[in-house]
Amino acid sequence: QVQLVESGGGLVQPGGSLKLSCAASGFTVSGYVMNWYRQAPGEERELIALVNTAGGTNYEYSVKGRFTISRDNARNTVYLEMNNLKPEDTAMYYCKATRGREFYWGQGTQVTVSS
Repeated sequence: QVQLVESGGGLVQPGGSLKLSCAASGFTVSGYVMNWYRQAPGEERELIALVNTAGGTNYEYSVKGRFTISRDNARNTVYLEMNNLKPEDTAMYYCKATRGREFYWGQGTQVTVSS
């Protein structure tokens, strides 16, 4: 059974850090493009970071230099390390695995940045 489970979200003050995890089961993350999306209330879901099968990464402009995506093949897990968090980073964060027309979503983890 294919499953993606995100964790690590929470409430953090502006300038703080969080590290999100996306644990996969039923498939191998190294064979998929692994993506992090986020969706703020009233907004569309947006792609913010990805790591491809070769290990290359790409970031949306607003998070570049603050967020880092990584993949641990031994743990079959993808991470999103978030530093210097801002109130506008508040959103539900989702993990997505893609390979051609095949894709899987996680259930999301909430990140709230507020003082």
